[in-house]
Amino acid sequence: MPLQQLVEYFNDRFEREHHSRVRTFILEDGRISGLFGPIRIGSLFVPIRHADRLEEIAGHAAQISVSTYESHQQQTFEIENLLTDAVKQPVDFESIINLDRLCRTVHMLNYLPVTHFDGVLVLEVDPRHIFGIKHDHGAYFEEVIVKCGLATRNIVISMTVNNFYSLHPARLLEGLNNYRSRGYRIALNLVSLHADHNVRDLVTRLAPDYLRISIPKLGADAGGSVIQALKSVKGLTDSVAVQTILQQVEQQKQADLASLAGFDLVQGSYYEAAASERLSITNPAGRDLAYDRFY
Repeated sequence: MPLQQLVEYFNDRFEREHHSRVRTFILEDGRISGLFGPIRIGSLFVPIRHADRLEEIAGHAAQISVSTYESHQQQTFEIENLLTDAVKQPVDFESIINLDRLCRTVHMLNYLPVTHFDGVLVLEVDPRHIFGIKHDHGAYFEEVIVKCGLATRNIVISMTVNNFYSLHPARLLEGLNNYRSRGYRIALNLVSLHADHNVRDLVTRLAPDYLRISIPKLGADAGGSVIQALKSVKGLTDSVAVQTILQQVEQQKQADLASLAGFDLVQGSYYEAAASERLSITNPAGRDLAYDRFY
């Protein structure tokens, strides 16, 4: 189905569901954005690469770009930073669910031109979404995926887990396993290298397909404690046959630690610069490469 028709289909659907005349999705210059009140949400796709074969993309992690509808001064966020900060007040689960669904629909529509790459799309789902849905997790989004001509096996549902949410493992496991039963892959995104007992227990019980962890910035003398923490995380994932994704690698020193710890998959500006340098060598004429248009 042409992209404009898909946009109109989802506009009609959201209009019916929310009893609103607002046309939620906007198609401009081949990119889709979604409106949530005064906020305009778009998509960025960050490559996830094989640590030992940087030229090969294993998948993409979706991030949201946020601007006000009136202006186009954009900022980029990972959705977990927007939604899963420490709970400070009672939560409107319905709003969380609606925002989660809108973001994922925007990502799916924007991902369609990129789907010729082999690999998966990692989408963040707020834990409060999982708590707010009582049953059939993933059923609504499966309809979106199928309408876009894809399959749930292409999608990784990623949930940020911290000490607070790990105290409720039964509800999280039920929700994530509901996704898994529909063919989705599952990832847990750790907020700290030093995962406590509850978090480690959740990883062991769920055995997700991926474990994501962000490496901290390193000072001149840092490294020893970080490599031990990385190896501890890697040991945990190896015990349950999980692939590890090391994120936000921006420095040579961080990349060296990733290599020493034996991480499977990597993500960050350091690797994008390295991949671009390799491409400039293998493609000196500067031929237009498809994925250059998306990142």
